[in-house]
Amino acid sequence: MRPGQHTGELPGALRRSTRAFVAVAGMSGLVNLLTLTGSFFMLEIYDRVIPSRSIPTLVGLCVLALILFTAQASLEALRSRILARIGAALNADVGARVFSLSVRAPLRGARPEDAAQPLRDLDQIRAFLSGSGPGALFDLPWLPAYVALCFLFHPLIGAVAVGGAVLLAGLTFLTDLATRGPTRAASAHAGRRQAVAEASRRNAEVIAAMGLEWALCRRWQAAHDDCTDAQQRSADVAGGLSAASKACRMALQSGVLALGAWLVINNQASSGIIIAASILVARALAPAELAIANWRSFVGARQSWARLSLALDRMPTISEPLALPAPRASLSVEAVSLIPPGTQRAVVQDASFKLAAGQALGVIGASASGKSSLVRALVRVWTPARGRVRLDGAALEQWSAEGLGPHIGYLPQEAELFAGTIAQNIARFDDAAEPKAIVAAAEAAGTHELILRLPQGYDTPLGEGGAGLSAGQRQRVGLARALYGEPFLVVLDEPNANLDAEGEAALTRAIHGVRLRGGVCVVVAHRPSALAAVDLILVMAEGRVQAFGPKEDVLKRVLRPVAAQPADQQRERA
Repeated sequence: MRPGQHTGELPGALRRSTRAFVAVAGMSGLVNLLTLTGSFFMLEIYDRVIPSRSIPTLVGLCVLALILFTAQASLEALRSRILARIGAALNADVGARVFSLSVRAPLRGARPEDAAQPLRDLDQIRAFLSGSGPGALFDLPWLPAYVALCFLFHPLIGAVAVGGAVLLAGLTFLTDLATRGPTRAASAHAGRRQAVAEASRRNAEVIAAMGLEWALCRRWQAAHDDCTDAQQRSADVAGGLSAASKACRMALQSGVLALGAWLVINNQASSGIIIAASILVARALAPAELAIANWRSFVGARQSWARLSLALDRMPTISEPLALPAPRASLSVEAVSLIPPGTQRAVVQDASFKLAAGQALGVIGASASGKSSLVRALVRVWTPARGRVRLDGAALEQWSAEGLGPHIGYLPQEAELFAGTIAQNIARFDDAAEPKAIVAAAEAAGTHELILRLPQGYDTPLGEGGAGLSAGQRQRVGLARALYGEPFLVVLDEPNANLDAEGEAALTRAIHGVRLRGGVCVVVAHRPSALAAVDLILVMAEGRVQAFGPKEDVLKRVLRPVAAQPADQQRERA
């Protein structure tokens, strides 16, 4: 997508509710017409009922007014319900896309406080559409009609209404200018506060063990104070201007009463004009006052709309590629260079190798040598800055995420599980998963017996992050998830970091199983025990491939220089 080109997803979603907006506009017109009921009722009471002392006329006017007021209330309730459903329709149209933005944002280098911002923006827009703000905006175009009616009563009354409208318009403009900055700052500080809270929740054990609670509490409190201060500034400005607009409207209403009395004294108007004009002027200025009262939410929704539109433009939808057959022959890495999102430094440079079905590769090297970065490219977590990763000759970009996912099994260093049962986690939350496939994956990972010993077996519920299991148990369940569905490519990053001897034996059998069924396995390891079942070794150093070949040959070349060093240097390396 070229710079400056916009996808228009949000406007397009709202355009699909055009008929609903037209209905709301029509109802707003009827509501504003029915709002005149009070003014004309008072006019008739003073000019017709009281002079004639006619009880039947009074009763008839009361019944008619009651019917009109009921119709007005019904239309306003219906308008509110339609606006709420417009917000729900917007959420239904773009909710999945916005969730995808939040999920993919960390993969593109977004800060933690920014990753969930699209979801908060969508909530802000939906809340505004479901509130009283849109109703006030739909009522604002009727202000000139009310002012024109005031001129029909008397030119002086119309002039007062015009003056009041100009005054409230100025207050609205001031409200917009004064609340824009604080509202934007409050949103940014709220994101930072949420990020600190979320990080603290994920690392509760470290915080408790190392006494970090108050240190992190101070960071959270600082972000909270900044957010509160920004919200308070916005509320103070909006509240003060709202109070000023209310006072102006009340003063204008009283002024119109006094003006009406002066006109009656000078025989330029009837006595009913006094009350009717007062009510009419108040109603004419009510939409502007309501708009000012809702201006803070309007500004917030407008900023959320701008941020969300920009985020959608930066991450456009990808057209569904042609479905490819399941890979079964090879994995090839062709001169891949990787630059982590949000950085400028390449962590992997010109990595190339090829694996055939039935082979397993062990990736070794010092810390920060680029091992984990390389495997992130193999599973399309990161997109190479240069080069290609191919399955059976097809670049990973030629697959859709849903099409590629079943052919890849991935166990990252931190084996995060999701809230749900163990069976759901293994089955990757596939509602159509067959129990046989779930059990087969657990057996392939050597986890079946472990799961059966749990209180509810495969139906054991887990908390968020896999709460309820030990680190080793989470890693073994994560391995079963990686093996579910017998994917062609299985990538394991430090898979034995939390395993005991039994777990390491099960891991070795699992890698053997992948090879025997014609899959490809890539294992990143620091501990040699994870390499027992691999037949190839790739050595990484400073982001470059230093050696690649059969395990025995590469390990001899790697270990020979170490063995030649004096014993004290070997101890230092250890």
